[in-house]
Amino acid sequence: MAQAHHPIAATVLGLIGTICWCIQLIPQIVRNYRSKSTEGLPGSMMFLWGVSGVPFGVYALLQNLNIPLQVQPQIFMVLSLTAWGQCLHYSHSFSSLHAILLSSGLLAVLGGLEAVLVLFLPRSTAALTTVGVVAAVLLAAGLLPPYREIVKRRGRVVGIDWVFLMVDWAGAFFSLMSLVAQEEFDVLAGVMYIACLCLESGIFACGVVWWVRHRGRKGDVDLEGVGEGEVEGKEEKAV
Repeated sequence: MAQAHHPIAATVLGLIGTICWCIQLIPQIVRNYRSKSTEGLPGSMMFLWGVSGVPFGVYALLQNLNIPLQVQPQIFMVLSLTAWGQCLHYSHSFSSLHAILLSSGLLAVLGGLEAVLVLFLPRSTAALTTVGVVAAVLLAAGLLPPYREIVKRRGRVVGIDWVFLMVDWAGAFFSLMSLVAQEEFDVLAGVMYIACLCLESGIFACGVVWWVRHRGRKGDVDLEGVGEGEVEGKEEKAV
């Protein structure tokens, strides 16, 4: 059911969450550019997040969530596809021009699809529920590839900027609190934010566990700056 009224607290909390999600991927994008590498950052994560902006945006608009939460998916989509273009360029050897054309072209297609759905999607409960479920699944699915990378590296988190992850977590938290402050809690939107919080907390936990296990070797091994083989080789020598 669409929201009829937006309390001030809900709008303020939604604005904080949206500000976080307006800037959350910027540290990651800057890091990728400076290092000229996206090793450890799955392109599939950025692609799924970019695509999730369509059902996420359609749901927020049709449900008439507070204005900041309606704007949020559009910015999220742009930043995600920008990072996806970097993954194409740095990890898959696409030229800069091809990466820009592909990410920009996909953005245009997704933006057009969102506009069509907003204009012509039936306002039935079933249709809105389907859109909300698809958005939640895509958003959560985007956070699964990093776990595959973590398993490959035996628990080490590589390539993911911690500032990005913290700001993204904060954005999901304040957006969830914005829904709590609404007169009626939107369950599907809440599920999207809760899934994001839980999965990102898991990535944080993996990073903390790795740091605790290897903090004694911090002076000998730059855990962020070398490849897995180098770390294993140095550990074997130490033994």
